[in-house]
Amino acid sequence: QLGLDMEELEEIEEDAGLGNGGLGRLAACFLDSMATLGLAAYGYGIRYEYGIFNQKIRDGWQVEEADDWLRHGNPWEKARPEYMLPVHFYGRVEHAATGAKWVDTQVVLALPYDTPVPGYMNNTVNTMRLWSARAPNDFNLRDFNVGDYIQAVLDRNLAENISRVLYPNDNFFEGKELRLKQEYFVVAATLQDIIRRFKASKFGSTDSVRTVFDSFPDQVAIQLNDTHPAMAIPELMRIFVDIEKLPWNKAWKITKQTFAYTNHTVLPEALERWPVDLVEKLLPRHLQIIYEINQRHLDHIASIFPNDVDRLRRMSLIEEGGTKRINMAHLCIVGSHAVNGVAKIHSEIVKTQVFQDFAALEPEKFQNKTNGITPRRWLLLCNPGLAELIAEKIGEDYVRDLSQLTKLHEFVDDDLFIREVAKVKQENKVKFALYLEKEYKVKINASSMFDVHVKRIHEYKRQLMNCLHIITMYNRIRRDPAKLFVPRTVIIGGKAAPGYHMAKMIIKLINAVAHVVNNDPVVGSKLKVIFLENYRVSLAEKVIPATDLSEQISTAGTEASGTGNMKFMLNGALTIGTMDGANVEMAEEAGEENLFIFGMRVEDVTELDREGYNAQKYYDQLPELKQAVDQIKSGFFSPKEPDLFKDVVNMLFHHDRFKVFADYEAYVKCQEKVSELYLNSKAWTKMVIRNIAAAGKFSSDRTIKEYARDIWHVEPSDLKIPPPNEPRDAVEDKTPNGTVA
Repeated sequence: QLGLDMEELEEIEEDAGLGNGGLGRLAACFLDSMATLGLAAYGYGIRYEYGIFNQKIRDGWQVEEADDWLRHGNPWEKARPEYMLPVHFYGRVEHAATGAKWVDTQVVLALPYDTPVPGYMNNTVNTMRLWSARAPNDFNLRDFNVGDYIQAVLDRNLAENISRVLYPNDNFFEGKELRLKQEYFVVAATLQDIIRRFKASKFGSTDSVRTVFDSFPDQVAIQLNDTHPAMAIPELMRIFVDIEKLPWNKAWKITKQTFAYTNHTVLPEALERWPVDLVEKLLPRHLQIIYEINQRHLDHIASIFPNDVDRLRRMSLIEEGGTKRINMAHLCIVGSHAVNGVAKIHSEIVKTQVFQDFAALEPEKFQNKTNGITPRRWLLLCNPGLAELIAEKIGEDYVRDLSQLTKLHEFVDDDLFIREVAKVKQENKVKFALYLEKEYKVKINASSMFDVHVKRIHEYKRQLMNCLHIITMYNRIRRDPAKLFVPRTVIIGGKAAPGYHMAKMIIKLINAVAHVVNNDPVVGSKLKVIFLENYRVSLAEKVIPATDLSEQISTAGTEASGTGNMKFMLNGALTIGTMDGANVEMAEEAGEENLFIFGMRVEDVTELDREGYNAQKYYDQLPELKQAVDQIKSGFFSPKEPDLFKDVVNMLFHHDRFKVFADYEAYVKCQEKVSELYLNSKAWTKMVIRNIAAAGKFSSDRTIKEYARDIWHVEPSDLKIPPPNEPRDAVEDKTPNGTVA
């Protein structure tokens, strides 16, 4: 009636870019599933004033801009000043007869902002609570201040900087003091909030027999999303021992039963190892508690494995040698009752390689919980055409029970359904092609294969291998322009951490290659290359439904799970990928013959490491690889600066941990099979339907049900709560308030 277009309004809204990549997006999917499953769950985090940077491409280079996402306000959040809490830093520890006291601290206030998380059509609304840092009003004014009032007020920024900006590293640890402050800030505020809520509920009320906290692990489960909130373990111990005066052993038993830890990466450079001296300065009491945890932990191991000093060194929470560091993953394992990886293959690597000593000690502690995605956002919202087509065939219930997609197997030979699936994909491609033409001024052939590689830019994800394939296709077209070539639009997108030189060079290389390919008249509309600027959730929602081929080509054993892979599968793309992360389980569900699997398996990578990876060998034996690498090296793609990419080439030959050349030949051959199948539209679409029909396992609803039953010990409820405008029946009204799931 107002003459407004909903889609236009949706375009205006800013993404809440409060995470880096898979980890933050997984948390968002989990919140959606927990609400949909009727779990009484809270998501806690930091309300960053500036989220992940906006990426601009200028002259082929990534340039970062601040993400001022709150500029126009955020209508979904509600500040809750009545729940503001103090968080302490620095200071010193006093030991008295009554126990330890942390004194002379600096205080920062944590102001919570609540965002509603609605379940799907069940009248359940959960809460995401994000903390913002505020200086107390007497900040810098209380102590022996000579009267520079103006400077004291300006210095309030120092405290409030804690929630100013998201660190933009994905799969990389940067041991900065501000980052540690952020990690402790969210942990300290959240634990106070949880304990306040526990004490206010009927379970927290003191009765004469039991200590107040005996029922704590029955009422509270805390899942640590990677090691970033690991300080929650010593913090809860500090609260129990120093403030609530519980004996150590009782406090430790409760703490272990409360926490569970999810590991999200096996890359050594991503593991958090905080310098002891930094922790001692910022959180002196927590360091003492960590030392005590470690002492008891090592005493226990020594009692089982006497005289095995090397085992003690390997399993210690403290790493000696050079600067002493705290291994946060070890702290999480020791302080949790459950540890899980995020895909079968990853959980195996966690058990048998990364944390093998811990798994030998307590094998029952280690589990797998394969990641999933919410079908509400990643099908219904982003691909209504496909969602409706599926509903016509199998009904609407699949949205809350994605396993029902298997019913689509009955229609894999239904000619009408095959045509309709292909039609929806074509419509999505045309729509996205129009978007690309508007944004990039490139003419897109909407009947070409949309070959898409979108994720954070990282060497292990091997965007370089894709780049080498693009150059190989380009060279083949130029060598024989008359030969049949299956047209492709190759779309690569993703952000590089601002300090990651190699990742930024990879972006520049892709753009340099794109410039040559897209302006070569011999190539014409056969091959187009686009670097998708500022890849983010709202852009993923546009590109994924339009994709034909999903690139999931990490070196086997490096991608813990991946979730983009699942989104593409659910939206009717076929996957070219290695046997890594959740790709393994996707192949298991759909049948390996319905994915394009290539390259080394984990065992092959291990074997190649053992004998020593020699990149030169592949370069010498594969003429097309040699040609492509020589073009990069000689400045074919950077004529004004011939040695622009020397660092990239040098890395590929001399320190490529991810063995791009070793998988190049298998990758190119596999891509030929992809092109061959794409020529047969019907066979392609039948394979697409088989993939969609097998995607049910990868709902985050399934993942969360597994966490709930195996780790949190709560039962999901599919009861639809009556809406507030309907009177509840009299019996139900008598249910006591404050019941916790």
